[in-house]
Amino acid sequence: MTSFYELAKARYSVRNYRDIPVEEDKLQYILECGRIAPSAANYQPWHLIVIRDKNMRNELAKTYNRPWFLQAPVVVVISVDHHAAWKRSDGKDHADIDASIIIDHMTLAAAEKGLGTCWICNFDAPACAKILQLPAHMEPIAYLPLGYPDKEPDDRTRHLARKKMEEIVHWEKF
Repeated sequence: MTSFYELAKARYSVRNYRDIPVEEDKLQYILECGRIAPSAANYQPWHLIVIRDKNMRNELAKTYNRPWFLQAPVVVVISVDHHAAWKRSDGKDHADIDASIIIDHMTLAAAEKGLGTCWICNFDAPACAKILQLPAHMEPIAYLPLGYPDKEPDDRTRHLARKKMEEIVHWEKF
């Protein structure tokens, strides 16, 4: 069994996908791993829109113009319902944080199953919302293309370049 640490180190942002469909059982496993993710006050404000239809993926590609994006046979659009999100006493809406947690669960589940993902936030969110017919209180947060990696990235260790522990961990106070 692979340790969590090894799985987290193995995951990277995939930007080349093979022309192979994702098996239904693997897709369901990844979605289930997302479904069980924690959220603030357990409100679970997320909605996952699974796009497998090529015409719909072409429509989404208009909001994120990268050629490799269309290679992925599945795109999961992670959206949040701001009416259902927990708000801190100062009004801070935790929907984005909750979305981040579910996305992280799904990226790691995909890596466990030999699939690749790439967390995408740089897209035209209003255009996406229109394409997916989201109500005004819903916001698309990220795209998660999903599929079998086609080739290794030029630098397989780039994602492992991290700050030293003493640069990010503070004890008792900043």
